Amino acid sequence: MEEQYNPHKIETEAQSFWETNKSFKAVHDESKEKFYCLSMFPYPSGRLHMGHVRNYTIGDVISRYQKMLGKNVLQPMGWDSFGLPAENAAIKHNVAPAKWTYENIEYMKDQLNRLGFGYDWDREVATCSPEYYKWEQWFFTELYKKDLVYKKTSAVNWCPHDQTVLANEQVIDGCCWRCDTQVERKEIPQWFVKITDYADELIDDLDKLDDWPDTVKAMQRNWIGRSEGVEMTFKVKDSDQEIEIYTTRPDTVMGVTYVAIAAQHPLALAAAEGNAQLTTFIDECKKQATAEADMATMEKKGVDTGLIAIHPITGEEVPVWTANFVLMDYGSGAVMSVPGHDERDYEFAKSFGLNIKQVITSPDDSEVSIEESAFTEKGTLINSGDFDGLSSQEAFEKIAAWLESQGKGKKTINYRLRDWGVSRQRYWGTPIPMMYDEAGNEIPVPMEDLPVKLPEDVVMDGVQSPIKADPEWAKSEHNGQPAFRETDTFDTFMESSWYYARYCSAGNDQEMLDKEANYWLPVDQYIGGIEHAILHLLYARFFHKLLRDAGFVESDEPFKRLLCQGMVNKDGTKMSKSKGNTVDPQEMIEQYGADTVRLFMMFTAPPEQSLEWNDAGVDGAHRFLKRLWKAVHTHTQGAAVTSAIDVDALTKAQQDQRRKTHETIQKVTDDMGRRQTFNTAIAAVMELTNTITKFDVITDQDRAIQQEALEAAVLLLSPIVPHATHAMWQALGHETAVMDVDWPSFDESALVKSVIQVVIQVNGKVRAKIEVSPDASKDEIEASALADSNVKKFTDDKTIRKVIVIPGKLVNIVAN
Repeated sequence: MEEQYNPHKIETEAQSFWETNKSFKAVHDESKEKFYCLSMFPYPSGRLHMGHVRNYTIGDVISRYQKMLGKNVLQPMGWDSFGLPAENAAIKHNVAPAKWTYENIEYMKDQLNRLGFGYDWDREVATCSPEYYKWEQWFFTELYKKDLVYKKTSAVNWCPHDQTVLANEQVIDGCCWRCDTQVERKEIPQWFVKITDYADELIDDLDKLDDWPDTVKAMQRNWIGRSEGVEMTFKVKDSDQEIEIYTTRPDTVMGVTYVAIAAQHPLALAAAEGNAQLTTFIDECKKQATAEADMATMEKKGVDTGLIAIHPITGEEVPVWTANFVLMDYGSGAVMSVPGHDERDYEFAKSFGLNIKQVITSPDDSEVSIEESAFTEKGTLINSGDFDGLSSQEAFEKIAAWLESQGKGKKTINYRLRDWGVSRQRYWGTPIPMMYDEAGNEIPVPMEDLPVKLPEDVVMDGVQSPIKADPEWAKSEHNGQPAFRETDTFDTFMESSWYYARYCSAGNDQEMLDKEANYWLPVDQYIGGIEHAILHLLYARFFHKLLRDAGFVESDEPFKRLLCQGMVNKDGTKMSKSKGNTVDPQEMIEQYGADTVRLFMMFTAPPEQSLEWNDAGVDGAHRFLKRLWKAVHTHTQGAAVTSAIDVDALTKAQQDQRRKTHETIQKVTDDMGRRQTFNTAIAAVMELTNTITKFDVITDQDRAIQQEALEAAVLLLSPIVPHATHAMWQALGHETAVMDVDWPSFDESALVKSVIQVVIQVNGKVRAKIEVSPDASKDEIEASALADSNVKKFTDDKTIRKVIVIPGKLVNIVAN
């Protein structure tokens, strides 16, 4: 063992050993308990950033720990390699997206290996590979046959610069999140997958996910948005048209003073004919933001359509307005507006001088005013005819029953969730495996013609997708007749919704998933950022249920335990190139070695909290590794340990060191497993190291106790700093690689203290500390406390009124 800690030499040797011995290859073995650990795979942007390093270090630490517990561990890695950034980079650098992507994958793979991550690279997948997306295409055609896929014309957020559809979450302040171009609303044909068919199961099965953060489950529940309400019909005056609405507050229906409809509602479009003001407003609405956060804060605008709706209960006439806060995508594209009891409706009514009526008052008869704002709480009905005096809950049932009896409405369950639009108008994605005959009929591409390959040798002009620009690519045939391929590509969430399962059957070119998938699935530990709490995790849960119903997997959920790691900040804000506060992982590895970077990442903060990058902290992590290395080196320079520890002949100092060793094993085991507080685990090993360096080694017994402590420190740190511990474990005289050694167990008997310290207070002030036997009686502790010379100074001339003994902790003497 070299005296100096040389991370580059140590890490190169360890990585060579792992590669030669295929140390991380996962093999299907029904006789062993499996553990599938997965970190969300990266987009191959070109270089790892510190967020990647933190994510993947956490996953690797958990994987290595579980392997030492004797589990059969699978930890794969791959690449979420389709997407718009590759197109933008291709245009900027004048290179095809495929070439740019594959080069980035090779570079980033080398970076991951430099960090010592224990991946089974034999299972590597890249979502842009035809071998991968072939099965995604096939599965889509199977869903089409099951009527779980359909195409319809739909209003979408359209970025005219990127020429693609954006999700509501990708529209920020009315602009595209990528290029900041003003977003428009546009009607285009889109392919959808029926995620709404699984809405109830997606909500109900959240209760099975005991090891998911409550915040993530709450976000998914809110996104799916299951609610119980009432559907009802407002007839349009002098017309056979009707307006369908849904409300969760039928108790307020008697306060409806207008009906608001979306700009794209058929009634609004019809009313706009010959109405220049309404036509202009509808055009304006096409360019507005549709994300909920934006709609909640934007100015409420609208135009009177001139239509009149008939109240379904009172028969009163109420105006119909088209309003910018109503979206055609949500519900029926129409809402009953109750400004007295809804803030949004109130703001709109105030802006346009519409009537505001109070129909709910406080249930405790306290004064309620709607002069300044809406009263939105539930309460008791007033000004509601036959329903006066009912509570909101009673009125819900009574009004729903009345509407149903009159054929004007019914109770129903509604969802905020909408079917998943998977069409994108970009090039760098999986071609949607559908064709059309000359009559426009849809035809799924048959299995023998899959994959529909995306051409990779293309020139990007920054305007149009190469497969849309090339009419020859779209030409195909079906049953000897001309056919035309779909030129849209899949939303990249499609690829990331099932990659975790493909790892289990990677390399199988005969089927999407094989029987091995059911051995490994579900994933035991999934790690990724909280930003994926809704879309990715929801789509993956949905896709897993589709795979289950197709007979591929047996489990209901894809991920048993979820850890959402915090961000990596510098100077108080998230690292980003635009802020100039990034730290290059490659530079840190060159300067300190991978183990120092890993140690800093795991020590500085609990995994779910944000981590503040600190250069001094990195130096501190490096100094600790050098100190532990020196302690091992110093120990190995002495005589070899040839005899076991004689536990019956321990001195007090030896007992204390052994106790510290086994207390550390006990704590770190709990921190690494149940609690996943890796920072406190490292702190405990640092404390143990401090006691090791202060422990005087004179006898053979001392050397044996020091050897035990050093071995414990090395084993406990091995998942976190695997390279250094690989070398130190060998130096301590072991042939078996440290990663193949069982996790240490603590000796209960070593935890028992021969003496314990008890604090002595006199009249509430600490006057002494004494050592007593752990099994000393209260009388014995009291006697020892009263006999202490320092205690006597404060009690000799006083009368002792009371002695309170708390065994093992405290004696309080009351004297005056």
